[in-house]
Amino acid sequence: MTQTGARTHVSSWGYACFLTVNATSVWGGVFPFLPLEFQTAEVTLTFFLAQALAFGGTFVASMLGAYLFPHGARRMLVSLSALLVFGGSACLIAAMYVTTAALALVAGGGVLLGTGSAGLFMLWQRYFASLPPAAGNLRLAVGTAIAPLIYFGLYLVPIALTAFLVPLVFVPLCGLCIALSVREMQVDQPMFEDVPRQHPRVYRQVVADYWRSALCVGSLAFASGVIRGIAVLHEEIAAVVNGASMVGSFASAVVLLVLWHRMSFRFGLTSVFRVVYPLVVTGFLLLPFLRAGYLNLFAGFTYLVFSLVQMLMMMQCAQVSRDRGINPVFIYGFFGGVAYLMQSVGFLLGWTSESVPADGREWLFFVAMVSSWVLGLTLLAATGTLFKPLASKGATSVDPIEFLPSAVGAGGAAASARPAPKRRRNRPSASEDAGAIRDRTSKQCRRLQEEYGLSSRETEVMELIARGNSMASIAERLVISENTVRTHAKHIYTKLDIHKRQELLDMLSE
Repeated sequence: MTQTGARTHVSSWGYACFLTVNATSVWGGVFPFLPLEFQTAEVTLTFFLAQALAFGGTFVASMLGAYLFPHGARRMLVSLSALLVFGGSACLIAAMYVTTAALALVAGGGVLLGTGSAGLFMLWQRYFASLPPAAGNLRLAVGTAIAPLIYFGLYLVPIALTAFLVPLVFVPLCGLCIALSVREMQVDQPMFEDVPRQHPRVYRQVVADYWRSALCVGSLAFASGVIRGIAVLHEEIAAVVNGASMVGSFASAVVLLVLWHRMSFRFGLTSVFRVVYPLVVTGFLLLPFLRAGYLNLFAGFTYLVFSLVQMLMMMQCAQVSRDRGINPVFIYGFFGGVAYLMQSVGFLLGWTSESVPADGREWLFFVAMVSSWVLGLTLLAATGTLFKPLASKGATSVDPIEFLPSAVGAGGAAASARPAPKRRRNRPSASEDAGAIRDRTSKQCRRLQEEYGLSSRETEVMELIARGNSMASIAERLVISENTVRTHAKHIYTKLDIHKRQELLDMLSE
């Protein structure tokens, strides 16, 4: 096995172990491997409130920390995050035996698990963002596909053993895998060398460009939070949520990998939201009129959608870090803060809905009304109907998530270093982010993009170089640092196997 293949194997399996740990406590409505008699309404509510607030709050704190103290954010410790997750699991186990302090231990476990899990998410995000797009997306998708297999395999182990197996085996294994992976990171990239306060305009532009995408993710997280809050109150629904989350992870990752193997494509998170919006809002509106079995199906579908969006959110943030040259912790903290705080609000709505007086099935009517309203406002905001579109002061496009044809076939980082074969199915994106062809230079740049597997941002920089712009003027136009422009130019010349601008012009004139 090559060094690249080994690294892919370690990181994918490590990320799969991490997702498995999350699925046993953080993602679902219940603790699937703890005794049911322990999971009273008081215990589950205490845990999920503490965990959800700590989880979302850690993302917000990480975003602010990455902006104000970038060097400190760069030195995030694997051992600290893993110890927090281990401590949270230990608190939950201790709560089963120390009944007099059960609620305090459960609350402490929720805070530790929420903070530690968010920290590990940040570490994995930094690692995947540091890789070339093909390798990073591939390892992330493969790890997401492996996690459900491990999770459902745990059902073959006695519950009493599994409760100890997770903190004693999977948490240390995850920490070991990420420690090995982080050692191989390429830290000499603009995203890691960046000092945000030296050019705040770049970060303001990123927030202005991507707040709609973050809101779309947050709206779907809100829907999953509503289901999560309902699951705490209804045992028959709680049994569905965890499994649906992992089935959704497996299905979305496998479908993505299969499509990626057959074609290249580009899309944005707002496009995904527009596709699933009619299904999710219709599901909420039908809640008061259909039987309990439908609620189980809808809960499973909601978590399936959120599992897909959560994976795509990591890919989107990694690409933004590469394209804009900004700290990956900042952009992921921004997306995660919006998403998981909205999920916490949804959880509170789902949990409190039964206490709202109304005629008939009062809690379902209340959930349907509020959830549909939130989703509708998000759709209006995402399409620019609710708020006027912000005029972009420099950046020519909001970059979609890209899956280029060389990614799967080459198996990793080496793929990005050589030309990708032409493919008839390499079609322009349906996203509004796709670049426009204005003249012959634009057309020739798109042809080189397809032939050599350039990303949209690399193609954008290449066209500006071909038109005679300096590095400083390109940085001003795209609202990125000059160091980031130079990095893109280096990647462009490497992929095209050229060394200077005149050679680029010669290729475009052919």
